Amino acid sequence: MAFSNLDQPVQFLKGVGPKRADALARMGIGSARDLLYHIPRRYDDASTITPIANLAVGVEVTVIGRVRSKGVIPTRTGLRIFQAVLEDDSGIITASWPGQPWLDRKLTKGDVLLASGPVKFFHGRQIQPREFITLSKDEDSEMGGRVFVSYPASEEVPQWILRRIFESNLNKLLKWVPDDEYMSERERQELGLPNLDEALSLIHRPGNLADAERGRRRLAFDELFHLQIVQAQARRKATELGPGISHQRSNEFIRPLHEALPFELTKAQAQVLSEIYADMQLDRRMNRLLQGDVGAGKTIVALFAMLLAAEGGYQSALMAPTEILAEQHLRQIHSLLQPLGVNVVLLTGSLKGQKRDQALKAIESGSGQVIIGTHALIQDSVSFQNLGLLIVDEQHRFGVRQRMALLKRQSNRPDLLVMSATPIPRSLAMAFYGDLDLSILDELPPGRKPVKTELRVPEQRESVYKFVRTQIKEGRQAYLVYPLVSESDKLDLLAATEEFERLKLEVFPGSRLGLLHGQLPASEKDLTMSAFARGDLDLLVATTVVEVGIDVPNASVMLIENAERFGLSQLHQLRGRVGRGPAKSHCILIVEPEGRASERLNIFRDSTDGFEIARADLRMRGQGDFFGSQQHGRDPILRFSDLIADEDLLVLAQKTARKIISVDPNLEHIDHKRLSELIESRYQDRLAMFGVG
Repeated sequence: MAFSNLDQPVQFLKGVGPKRADALARMGIGSARDLLYHIPRRYDDASTITPIANLAVGVEVTVIGRVRSKGVIPTRTGLRIFQAVLEDDSGIITASWPGQPWLDRKLTKGDVLLASGPVKFFHGRQIQPREFITLSKDEDSEMGGRVFVSYPASEEVPQWILRRIFESNLNKLLKWVPDDEYMSERERQELGLPNLDEALSLIHRPGNLADAERGRRRLAFDELFHLQIVQAQARRKATELGPGISHQRSNEFIRPLHEALPFELTKAQAQVLSEIYADMQLDRRMNRLLQGDVGAGKTIVALFAMLLAAEGGYQSALMAPTEILAEQHLRQIHSLLQPLGVNVVLLTGSLKGQKRDQALKAIESGSGQVIIGTHALIQDSVSFQNLGLLIVDEQHRFGVRQRMALLKRQSNRPDLLVMSATPIPRSLAMAFYGDLDLSILDELPPGRKPVKTELRVPEQRESVYKFVRTQIKEGRQAYLVYPLVSESDKLDLLAATEEFERLKLEVFPGSRLGLLHGQLPASEKDLTMSAFARGDLDLLVATTVVEVGIDVPNASVMLIENAERFGLSQLHQLRGRVGRGPAKSHCILIVEPEGRASERLNIFRDSTDGFEIARADLRMRGQGDFFGSQQHGRDPILRFSDLIADEDLLVLAQKTARKIISVDPNLEHIDHKRLSELIESRYQDRLAMFGVG
């Protein structure tokens, strides 16, 4: 890739130098391009800010004013208060910072401040800023009539320094931007997007807030589009490079199972099955993600897909994240397929000796038509005769490399169906699973009883325990879930290990309790979960390891401690562990009464729609928190786009990317040369974590 002026070190820009360049590097700004893409975190339109003379007591406000005078005021209690008199064209007001006398050294007379906070009355009106920004240290700078930008800053590089660097260099930087433009004028007009240099100018020097948003949307489209280009390439590689299996439907197994089922498939299940069948009957590999809410019936859909493979003489493998879940699938699937004469085989890590040898022989000979297993299926010792379909259950528990390890060993390119019972918003699925086609089960089978969800405070814990005891006396079982495995000096939260001992000795002394958490050996976890599933335990004290897994129809209570510490989608998964049998079921959240968590938990209490809850979770937690490790560090995958607000851009980006890759898969055409260079240099490392780079 040719060197661009924007690639030069930031050190050589006006007003920077070696020392300041080191400080900027600690903010992730190493080049001129990094500086240009260091976009404002907030905008304040001076034309809409209330003049100081009109500020009312008791109102939260934002003001812009020049420091007319300043000083530190001592009090009788020893508290020192820094005060500054702020002035605009309409009047003056005192800004007061109790306990922050050090600001006297930071602010000087003539500074222009933007300050936000409540207006109070104490010997006259005064504002007590919760946040303030030094816009300028220039006595002659203007204060009104424009949009003020505020950048992410640091102690070493404060706001006013950043603003000065931009003022000194922005014109030059913008002249270099056309080197990065990868779209033609016609393409930009079709997409309704500005030129890249215009977009960056609108972001850094907006005439109004609409200008800033127009510029941001261009950058948002760029990063979504680049992400979709890489995923479109991965999708093509997975599905089209080389022949796949064209499965033939004979209804030898499919029709008898339909007729034997004691229930009708939902419309959503029928629609998803038609999508899967259409994929499997093509002569290319299926690469599909099946999302479904808790209890939406993904397993029966997967079963029909396996029968289509079996009708053509191919094997299917279903890979589950735990042995207990694999055994659960075995029981359900075996009971339905045994009458049809379809042979089902189980292969897990704990299977030893003769039973393991028999399973391996059945898989290798092809007599095992449907294979249910765990990570054991990936081992080199496992040899399929003719694997035609791989189904990965709870796909987020497996890495991309794990599922691909099994596929790569098969010469006939079997179809792939990955399933998730953790609903995620459509936009999130498109952004991060763009290499997979998406099917959604958004309808629950009729007859599923709703779970009653209740919020309780710690003072009501004893009455909750009393209710749990009545459920146990009636022969029911309960989960008690905690946020921590063991006590922490840093977090004032209840922990499963310590609470298990207290509950066993003091709260439920006559009951049978089990303990389950992620730090236990796998064999011990499986024994405990199996005992609970059999009914040998009344109470399962656990962490979120029970979020996805066992089906215990007799469990009627899910009690979650410190529920404010969990995400909404996680709570929804936990709630899905109950309500699977005939008894009325309850999900009880014990929460601290204060804080913003109450709004989140009220949403959870009032909704049973997993996709609606996931969307609310994404909106309230923010996508950085939602993505977890995929969004770590100071170089996140998505810097400019919002997956809720920009869903229209994401749809457009995916459509555009797939169209381009369909005609120019390796971006070799001259029109795509710059696009190829940008992705290779700026996005490839970042996207490698998805296994699609």
